[in-house]
Amino acid sequence: MPRQTEHEQQMKRKQPMIQPASRVREVQEYYFSRKLKEVAELNAEGQDIISLAVGSPDQPPSKQTIDKLCEVAREAAGHGYQPTMGTAELRGAMADFYKRWYGVEVDALTEVQPLIGSKEGILHVTLAFVNPGEQVLVPDPGYPTYTSLSRLLGAEVVTYDLREERGWQPDFDALERMDLGRVRLMWTNYPNMPTGGNARRETYVRLVDFARRHGIVVVNDNPYSFILNEGEKLSLLQVPGAKDCCIELNSMSKAYNMPGWRVGMCISNPTFISWILKVKSNIDSGTFRGIQLAAAEAMRTNTDEWHRRYNIEVYRRRRVLAEEMLTLLGCRFDRAQVGMFLWGKIPEKYADAEELTERVLHGARVFLTPGFIFGSNGRRYVRISLCAKDERMAEACDRIAALEW
Repeated sequence: MPRQTEHEQQMKRKQPMIQPASRVREVQEYYFSRKLKEVAELNAEGQDIISLAVGSPDQPPSKQTIDKLCEVAREAAGHGYQPTMGTAELRGAMADFYKRWYGVEVDALTEVQPLIGSKEGILHVTLAFVNPGEQVLVPDPGYPTYTSLSRLLGAEVVTYDLREERGWQPDFDALERMDLGRVRLMWTNYPNMPTGGNARRETYVRLVDFARRHGIVVVNDNPYSFILNEGEKLSLLQVPGAKDCCIELNSMSKAYNMPGWRVGMCISNPTFISWILKVKSNIDSGTFRGIQLAAAEAMRTNTDEWHRRYNIEVYRRRRVLAEEMLTLLGCRFDRAQVGMFLWGKIPEKYADAEELTERVLHGARVFLTPGFIFGSNGRRYVRISLCAKDERMAEACDRIAALEW
């Protein structure tokens, strides 16, 4: 190997030790990002892993949605930058969506902000309302992004417990005992992911009262109200006065089979929306016009029959298979839970959920989600996604049944 020149040696000595920003040390790589690499490696070895971990709907959007996307994509003038606040067609459709399904009046011009998926909304809302060092209330168990984005942005995460014995609803007496002086936001998610706990009107009423009395903005993340939820669809914004102190995020990913399209919405009062738009307009530009108009088409033309056929019936069939899997694994679960996952408590013989999910992954070649990734209160639970073809769900049942316990 040739010797380094004096110049090369000097340059090596002067090379700075580059470090990431301190915020990068506050979070880990997203669990699914890391674990799916392992699953890909197992598949490359010929393992044929059945993934029942991620909630990505596998059915297509409606035909009219796709047709509208193609129609706009062929228009020569449809490929330029779009307004960050969204097209009038999309905002109007989102306002109509809230009126049609929740009975909530929304001003299309001032009270709705289209999002590139509701995950983006978590970022924008936190930037708009929380200063570094201030606190955010996050449910445990809860969507990991509430925690990771808060930490990336310098907020202090304070968890509040959700427990099975309370139907995964907040314990308001415990919340009132907390020191809330530095809390700016409270994240809620009903129907709840990962637990499947359904929305309750009395919970929403108490959340609005809590927000108003403590000067805290409650943000309800509401993408699951269409999935295996055949009763009345609830929104936090149905509570009188909720818009004054609350925000609701919603999404087309789950209810309209459009996860990769990245179309979400943020609904609140005009002042809150203007603050969020101020942040968003400095971070991204508007979504492709074809996606916006196709999303508007979906919200305006998808019928009750379409939702029944492509959401409720599909997930009901798969739910039966998921319940069979949890039964085979010795897990206990609540049959009243809703959404596109099934959440079950593991038997006492396992130290934690990951011990069970790793056994199933490597023994049965089925990838399930251990509940610890949603918080310490999920440590003894597993989650099964219903977003796999019926035949793959049935095969997963057979593989689990064949495991030697």
